Amino acid sequence: MDRIEDCISFLTGKAMQQVTRRAKEKLGVHGVTPVQYAVLKLLWGTDGLKASDLVQRLRLDSATITGVVDRLERDRLIERRADAEDRRVQRLFLTEAGSALQRPLDAAMDDLNMEADRALGADATALKGALARLGDPTNWPKGT
Repeated sequence: MDRIEDCISFLTGKAMQQVTRRAKEKLGVHGVTPVQYAVLKLLWGTDGLKASDLVQRLRLDSATITGVVDRLERDRLIERRADAEDRRVQRLFLTEAGSALQRPLDAAMDDLNMEADRALGADATALKGALARLGDPTNWPKGT
């Protein structure tokens, strides 16, 4: 490789910077970060998940999820409750305020996706598929 601009790591990193910047702008109006949005999005689909469910679904480490959950709880968007069958397990539930953010936050992210689709034109669907494959750890060689 002769140029840094031909490096996949550089290209995906720069793309991520731009998309993350726009996501922060759009979500920040509502006091939410992109990773907080991801957690809320999962809870809007299935309220009462465990933190370990979030770790698995978002492919983030437990320390990161703990911090995100702590901030969402501090902001009164979610609450922790003991599991009815195993009181040692904490489940995460949306508060009224957390539920109320679904429509405006989804609209903000829909807007971001439309911006990206416009920027990519006919390549949008192919790129999303390629990024999904790159983000799937099963598509990469095992440790070295």
